[in-house]
Amino acid sequence: MVLHLSSSFDFLTMRTTVNFSLCLIFILIGFSTSAQLLGKEAEYDRCDTLRGSLNDMRTCYDVTYYDLFVKIDPAEKFLEGTNLIRFNVEEDFKKMQVDLFDVYEVDYVRLMAPMVNVGYHELEFKRDCQALIIDMGVELMKGKEHEIEIAYKGHPPVAKRAPWDGGFVWEKDDNGNPWIGVACEGFGASSWWPNKDHLSDEPDSMMIRCAVPEDLVAVCNGNLDDTVDLEDGYKRYDWKVTYPINNYNVTVNIGDYVHFGEKYESSFGGGFDLDYYVLPYNLKKAKKHFEQVIPMMECFEAYLGPYPFYRDGFALVETPYLGMEHQSAIAYGNDYQTGYAGRDYSRIGMDFDYIIIHEAGHEWWGNNVSAQDIADMWIHESFCTYSEAIYVECLHGYEKAMDYVNAKVPGIQNKEPMVGPYGVNEEGAGDMYNKGMLFLNTLRHIINDEPVWFDILTGLNEEFAYKTTNYDEIVAYINKATGKDYSKIWEQYYQYASIPKLETKVKIKNNGKAKIKARWKADVDGFEMPVEVRTDLGK
Repeated sequence: MVLHLSSSFDFLTMRTTVNFSLCLIFILIGFSTSAQLLGKEAEYDRCDTLRGSLNDMRTCYDVTYYDLFVKIDPAEKFLEGTNLIRFNVEEDFKKMQVDLFDVYEVDYVRLMAPMVNVGYHELEFKRDCQALIIDMGVELMKGKEHEIEIAYKGHPPVAKRAPWDGGFVWEKDDNGNPWIGVACEGFGASSWWPNKDHLSDEPDSMMIRCAVPEDLVAVCNGNLDDTVDLEDGYKRYDWKVTYPINNYNVTVNIGDYVHFGEKYESSFGGGFDLDYYVLPYNLKKAKKHFEQVIPMMECFEAYLGPYPFYRDGFALVETPYLGMEHQSAIAYGNDYQTGYAGRDYSRIGMDFDYIIIHEAGHEWWGNNVSAQDIADMWIHESFCTYSEAIYVECLHGYEKAMDYVNAKVPGIQNKEPMVGPYGVNEEGAGDMYNKGMLFLNTLRHIINDEPVWFDILTGLNEEFAYKTTNYDEIVAYINKATGKDYSKIWEQYYQYASIPKLETKVKIKNNGKAKIKARWKADVDGFEMPVEVRTDLGK
């Protein structure tokens, strides 16, 4: 039977033998408590707010298109470029905020216009923390479309430990050739190109033009649209992105790459390209190792819905750091090993390549369904980590998937909430991965309706396709899909550090009846969650 236990004592009397058990299968519980809503105390300054909040100088415009050009000098570790930003005016304004780290010199900011013999108007700007506050000179009117262009140059920040800290990675491959990548989630896309560096605003499409020494190859997001030989010994690679893309997913990879690929035929009809860019001495190894991509794609499409970026294809690009979910150009740096850098990340002996499976899962969770604020980065990571369990269930069955989920319990800290503070560019606790996966698996069993649960997963990818969303919208969608209100369960697990604790009292009577008192102890008033109770007779 299933009890719906609240924070007050509920009573159950049943006839049984002395032995019984409360089977709390796949549910995160404990037996002691320490409430914590906001996690560790942190101080935020004006620069954090400028970066993380949606002030009037950001909400006044909506980006529709970026045309980014960067020329990268590996020897000098130097970058120079331009970015054309096309936007719609949402509210009349004279000043706008565009983000760019102050390590760069800005050559000019221009309002592009059909002016006779010129075609642009020079704009004044000032720096404020890691932002440019641009004075348009005149008031731009709501409903109009405009373009500005920013030219800049400088030495981009160097990542000390990518992808966990942001910046460029400047390495050499085994043949001594430059091997370069960038990872900037959390750190900021504005660490290497000017943009509205807030997750809430994604362009509808984008061009990324990257010039590199002619003996190297530049791989970016989307499809290669053109290559242009420049006069100074450089070659430009033009990559076209035809879908919305969040800023930290925009990438550039530079190396002595060789390319191979295959076609994936989707069960949803049609097909798309699977492209692989690897170092030449790893080609044979890569062809064998990447055989797991098509089975993975089949599983994800079966459980999550069609691959979201079929026009742009799917790519794995070998990188000098472990991995990153760059849209349609996944960074792969697991050295063709199983697990996580050769370790059994599954803890149950599974031998798949964690980086391929996890980062590809982000194509649905994070790249298709995207958070509006980095405080809700759990939307990306909880659902994506749960997609690992879906992959295991697809190929190895339900029981093995449950083993995979529960093997992650020791990695959960319960020290800070999984939802971070809003408006200051701060994400929640790292528990958003493993604890988030266990919570979603718990929710699956609370709902206890498999068709409904898997309809929710595909439905989220349909409802929020190519959009940004937030905590409230995700919870509301699931409540509506199930016809039940799970808001307090979500609140306890995501907005508090501690997990709910089940308190029980049992009294065995002489007539063989057992009287059980049970209640939840939780931070959220009125918290309720069902518990499955089984007797030793299996009832």
